[in-house]
Amino acid sequence: MSRSVLLLFATATLILTAAHVRTQERPPIPNVTGTLVLEGTVDQTYAGGSTMLIKASNGLRHLFHVTKKTALHGDEASFDELAPGSRVIVHYAVDAGEKTAVEVDRVGERGVREIEGLVTGIDRTARQLSIQLADGSHETLRLTERAARHVGKAVDRLAGSGRVIVYYTEEDGGRIAHYFKEVRKD
Repeated sequence: MSRSVLLLFATATLILTAAHVRTQERPPIPNVTGTLVLEGTVDQTYAGGSTMLIKASNGLRHLFHVTKKTALHGDEASFDELAPGSRVIVHYAVDAGEKTAVEVDRVGERGVREIEGLVTGIDRTARQLSIQLADGSHETLRLTERAARHVGKAVDRLAGSGRVIVYYTEEDGGRIAHYFKEVRKD
């Protein structure tokens, strides 16, 4: 082969490889990119609900910006109605050091509910999480797109051996898991 053919082949390979890499989604890097999650309680909401202060279980407070695109799961019509002390799960993104809430799930009777069980299977492509409950019955929950892509990656290795808490809503005749996490043995 001539040198020009080799150069052309190498250039085409680099361009195709670069295009393929750009189309792959990068995994979220905690505190840098992607959708992250924080559990806590509402400390205070400000200025018509455009920001809210959430107190995490470790006592640290986190300020989140709320936009028109931020989804709210619970009985509240707006973020102003989230009372201090309300348990919440905040799915958020970080850009230039600022945290923007993508979704806020109120935990409890008026919001997402909790269920605990043993992981029996997880299929992120089919967006399903299967668990065995304490009474021996089995439950398969559908995962939101966000949960299937970003939530609970450590749970994938637990099938058959690990316990999880799943936060879900009842929709379209089934349970939809918004967030789940491993139950740690202390």
